[in-house]
Amino acid sequence: MKGKRNIKEILLYTMLIGYGFVTLMPFVWALSASFKPLSEILKGGMNIIPESPTLDNYKFLFHVSPYFPRWVWNSFFVSLTVTVLNVIFNTMAGYALARLRFRGKKIILNTILAVIMVPAQITMIPNYLIMKALGILDTYRALIFPSMVNATYIFMMRQFFINFAKDVEEAAAIDGLNRIQTFFRIVFPLAKPAIATQSVFIFLGMWNEFMKPLLYINSQELFTITQGLNSFKGQYATYWNYIMAASIVSILPIVLLYILLNKYFMHGIQLKGDK
Repeated sequence: MKGKRNIKEILLYTMLIGYGFVTLMPFVWALSASFKPLSEILKGGMNIIPESPTLDNYKFLFHVSPYFPRWVWNSFFVSLTVTVLNVIFNTMAGYALARLRFRGKKIILNTILAVIMVPAQITMIPNYLIMKALGILDTYRALIFPSMVNATYIFMMRQFFINFAKDVEEAAAIDGLNRIQTFFRIVFPLAKPAIATQSVFIFLGMWNEFMKPLLYINSQELFTITQGLNSFKGQYATYWNYIMAASIVSILPIVLLYILLNKYFMHGIQLKGDK
């Protein structure tokens, strides 16, 4: 019996290691290609160690390319702003739906659930027309305003607060705190796991967003990093060496964010509601 169990474990770990290898290989190749000249990449092949390693691709991005550092800053600014706004509004909305009693609460909750089921592609044209009517196309506001709240994370925060201990809030009320003070001074700090979870996903989603910048942004100096990567692909030539180097740079903030919030993130993804 024990021998069969060991065989099953060996097969399982072998499959997992194989899957991990297949998943990791594209990233390893991209990292390797970022140190290769374009001619070596175009020759084909899957060699991991560059034949003629060079830092010219990174030098081009940060010293020759007039816009790449600005694209990185644009993506960081927009992603951070959207993340902060979402954390505040989604958390407040989720708390209100979980704790407060008011007329129309059930209708609002059902509307949020309905919005979650609507594909984002359906709202692209309406959003574009609204941004155009507001006169904010080709500005950061066109990227930030439609992304200030997210129905999915409002619902997630509601589920978190349904299971949140009421004793803490009752103790705060006895100490003389009103509802707003209780939320910002007691509840919000204790919701770190759920907040970290939505922060990672929202920042990641906005950092990797391509369609919204493509629709709303035309000026090259306002491009996000995803648009910038696309700009290296011309009509007659594609500069894969620059694309690979830029893609590696674009991954670093996400990896850093995950490392910083990993403790809260791993706990937050286990959250669930019972109502």
